[in-house]
Amino acid sequence: MAQVEQFAAPGSEWWRTAVIYQIYPRSFADASGDGIGDLPGITARLDDLHALGVDAIWLSPFMTSPQKDAGYDVADYRDVDPIFGTLADFDEMLAQAHARGIRVIVDLVPNHSSDQHVWFQQALKAAPGSPERARYIFRDGRGENGDLPPNNWESVFGGGQWTRTTNPDGTPGQWYLHIFDPTQPDFDWTNEEVREEFRSILRFWLDRGVDGFRVDVAHGMVKAEGLPDYTPPIEADSMGGGEENVPYWGQDGVHDIYRDWHKLLAEYDGDRALCGEAWLPTLAKTALWVRPGEMHQTFNFPYLMTAWDAEALRGVIRDSLDAFGGVGAPSTWVLSNHDVVRHASRLALTADNPQGEGIGPLSPGKPDQTIGLARGRAATTLMLALPGSSYLYQGEELGLPEAMEIPDEFRQDPTWFRTNGERYGRDGCRVPLPWSAEAPAYGFNTTGASWLPQPAEWAGFARDVEEADAESTLNLYKRLLAERRERGLGGGSLVWEDAGSDAVAFRRGDLHVVANLGETPIELGGNVSFVIQSQRFSGTALPPNTAAWFTRA
Repeated sequence: MAQVEQFAAPGSEWWRTAVIYQIYPRSFADASGDGIGDLPGITARLDDLHALGVDAIWLSPFMTSPQKDAGYDVADYRDVDPIFGTLADFDEMLAQAHARGIRVIVDLVPNHSSDQHVWFQQALKAAPGSPERARYIFRDGRGENGDLPPNNWESVFGGGQWTRTTNPDGTPGQWYLHIFDPTQPDFDWTNEEVREEFRSILRFWLDRGVDGFRVDVAHGMVKAEGLPDYTPPIEADSMGGGEENVPYWGQDGVHDIYRDWHKLLAEYDGDRALCGEAWLPTLAKTALWVRPGEMHQTFNFPYLMTAWDAEALRGVIRDSLDAFGGVGAPSTWVLSNHDVVRHASRLALTADNPQGEGIGPLSPGKPDQTIGLARGRAATTLMLALPGSSYLYQGEELGLPEAMEIPDEFRQDPTWFRTNGERYGRDGCRVPLPWSAEAPAYGFNTTGASWLPQPAEWAGFARDVEEADAESTLNLYKRLLAERRERGLGGGSLVWEDAGSDAVAFRRGDLHVVANLGETPIELGGNVSFVIQSQRFSGTALPPNTAAWFTRA
């Protein structure tokens, strides 16, 4: 097979090769004991992340919010929500992370604000056509009395994208746009006042010392002119990753915003980075977000969503290296995050599960957990050998499966409510982490409180249990990250090898990497010296659902 190369060049910036660990703050560690994770809890666990071997952490939103969508509805972009702590707590966490050589990326939510943001409250009180309303997307309704929404767009969370306001005199008013929940009105990014406000917000956090931003809904901030009607395919992913020409996803105007932000970040030292959450239909389109002078990284969702199939996986890796390398950017690799089913479960699903659907008690095709964990470990072993930057989601280093049996009365994802329980949503990947098998809330805190219920079987996944087991998923991740760093696998070139149609195989220097996605063992041949096995086996036949790093004498 042909050689494919992806170099860290044209620069040596840290983000080109970094392993970045996503923290979902409300579920990571809870120092206050109220059942919700917080910034002091993160600070207290930084030594664990340093021991794991990550280069940076990315924090999902912790800014002031009514928490209607777990902090992705921001009411104040320049402060910390009290449930997570204070700005002083953030500064301490940042300083302690930097002291351990760990960089810090914060989540920025520029597509929409909370309806409690002062700007939106001003807009509701202002007249149509006012400067206050011009910060958001307000429109008159259709129909004789404006009783119909301005177009037919469907919300990511179910229902329509438009909500009608009420005038001060009690009569029906204009409608406002929200791609997500009605409590999350979309900004109008054609408005220079909005652009200047976010320049100021970026500077606020950069001046505090953050190393970059993960940009939420980076493909949604600009809408097609005229807001034309659009009906998505029946089986479309909720974030639009499989669709072409969606009038509220992937519009060309977003690139002007990121070119502006790139220049702003370049004013600061330390190679500050922008990483975009952009669900797009092709890798070629995704790569447009990381052309020179725009974002530095964007998530590789086509890779994340690839099924457990060798041909498909070879193809998406090859296409990723070509697409991102073609614009001088590193590919990013990711298998799990706070919006998708954890990959230790997802890779063993036997029924379709569109992004955002989630898994619950009545879902079809629920995974075999043993197969899921084996595939999850093998997938990570493969991923961490690829050139570029890798993202890990909290808890995947423990092999956590999706929490599938959450009782209905405990669910909190807006998707669950907006679809009247037809979609379970994302709660299953957001359950608080287990740290200590015998402690209250498995060490998430000392009180036993937990904002989502933790499955009883998670005691076996607790960090203290896995620390003591040489073959645990945690210790596999530690070995992978240490070898990856020592061998410089984040940069350099990749050479494809042929180990059969059911294998993904390549070489990194003298290191051979093979993953078996088939149902029968693959013979690796003689003179093999194993460096890492995703699950322990003897001999030189690579079992199904297993990956290995090895050298040859």
